[in-house]
Amino acid sequence: MNFLRRRLSDSNFMANLPNGYMMDLQRPEDQDQVVPPASAPASTSPDHRAPQIQPQSAQSTTPSSSTSGGFFSSLSQAVKHTSVFGGHGSSGPASKKPKVLLVIDDSKTEWAKIFHGKKVLEDFDIRVEQAEFSELNLAAYVDGGCIVDLQLVRNNTKVVRSIKPDFVLIRQHALNMASGQDNRGILLGLQYGGVPSMNSLQAACAFCDKPWVFSQLVEMYKQLGAEKFPLIEQTFYSSHHAMQTTPPSFPAVVKIGHAHAGMGKVKVENAQDFEDTAGLVALAKTYATSEPFVDSKYDIRIQKIGQNYKAYMRTSICGSWKANTGSAMLEQIAMVERYKLWVDTCANIFGGLDICAVKAVHGKDGKDYIIELMDSAMPLMGEHRDEDKQQIAELVIGRMNELLSAHEEVREDQAQAGAKAGAQASPVQAPMQQPQGCLQYILDCNGSSEGGIQKGAAAQTKSSPIHATDSVMTKDQQSPAKGSAQTAQNPPGSSGAPQKGSSPKTQQPRPSKRRSGSSASSSEQKSQPQLNKSQSLTSTLSTRESGAGIGQASTPEETKAESIRSLRMSFASLFSD
Repeated sequence: MNFLRRRLSDSNFMANLPNGYMMDLQRPEDQDQVVPPASAPASTSPDHRAPQIQPQSAQSTTPSSSTSGGFFSSLSQAVKHTSVFGGHGSSGPASKKPKVLLVIDDSKTEWAKIFHGKKVLEDFDIRVEQAEFSELNLAAYVDGGCIVDLQLVRNNTKVVRSIKPDFVLIRQHALNMASGQDNRGILLGLQYGGVPSMNSLQAACAFCDKPWVFSQLVEMYKQLGAEKFPLIEQTFYSSHHAMQTTPPSFPAVVKIGHAHAGMGKVKVENAQDFEDTAGLVALAKTYATSEPFVDSKYDIRIQKIGQNYKAYMRTSICGSWKANTGSAMLEQIAMVERYKLWVDTCANIFGGLDICAVKAVHGKDGKDYIIELMDSAMPLMGEHRDEDKQQIAELVIGRMNELLSAHEEVREDQAQAGAKAGAQASPVQAPMQQPQGCLQYILDCNGSSEGGIQKGAAAQTKSSPIHATDSVMTKDQQSPAKGSAQTAQNPPGSSGAPQKGSSPKTQQPRPSKRRSGSSASSSEQKSQPQLNKSQSLTSTLSTRESGAGIGQASTPEETKAESIRSLRMSFASLFSD
């Protein structure tokens, strides 16, 4: 039955039916076969597989035949409807969901305009969500990733929405000395949710403590030496108690805690000033560092964005010892190999920094001193800031392409490994047996097998005992002398089966078509138990075929037409139940 339903649901099955297939179902039951005119020779061409039906017979149908015709009409419409919506007539693939990029930055830079029109893998749009650290709240899950809540104020209106970022660009310090906010919990949540970022979240957490970053520079200084990597001398104090026992040389610069952007830095001229500064460190309950004061001529900044390098020189014109505060003159200088070595060496720490900058001072003694390393939160300088923003955007898209491609490769490898493991675990299935009986007729009618109706009839003749008996009878009737001898020895009412010890020549002459068919059907029903629908369908078809074979000689086309009609009537009775 499952095979029949699959075949009937095929869109090509209804299209390959012979001409007049549906109308032939409406023929009355008492018309056993259509006898063509004697003048018209029997045609064996494929175009005449089904008999021609007159319009009058189609109009004079019985209720049962009209019901069968309506059933097959509905079935045909359902098959066509299924073929249209099953994939052949479906529309194109749905648009893919855009990738969400979370940019942590202030509102001075509109990153949505910078990423406008750009795509990931040339197929995914980029949806930019921009907010500051103070406007973010998030929850991270083991299986659900990271859900970020944005509480924004736009045009004096508070906007709250939730997003699930696919990538994060960090353009702010998580530990802000200006606002006094510690947003390292946001970084921890993004790391917990497995959200990739630029730079990496490990690097962003490490840059929340400048002494941790400076310790990595110390390692580079030990590897390259003072000539190639001129790092300034620095002393670390874990608390104010250590500052009282080991004072530095004077004048010195004391940096309290996570000092950046000119804040938290104090110039100390003598030991008394250093003790006063230690009291401030105790009040802040944090660590501190000290380094020698360098009377600088100008500051040097070397920035690296991907594979793009720029070097700037900044000179204070307000007389302040802090060149990054007050008025200063900025000038772009040539990118020499010495500067490139500095920034490339620093870009290797924390697993790699895609965006970073090295700060150094050029003293009046003619020497350079590296004093600080900045990450992706570095401010952009000079007249090429728009170009730098475009370079950052291209760098982010390139990294997103790499991550998405690697993710797709991992998914394909997992799918292939699962399929291979399933194939090894499952036993080898036996090949499907060739369909016989009514199933073979379906294939023959649809043109799916070679041999046509003759092959299916031959298969049923070989497997049916009724056909075997009929073949013996037909063989006996071919000899007139043997047939007369059988009539003389056996009376008309005796059984057609051969007697014990007798030869096949003593069999009774074959009865008429209807009689033989009815007797075979009754004996078969008595000997076999009650069958289900699919088995009764095969049995009915075999009985009708045997009855047609016992009757008078008919043309091959008539045999085909009668067999197909019997099969269709069996289907009508099967589905009507």
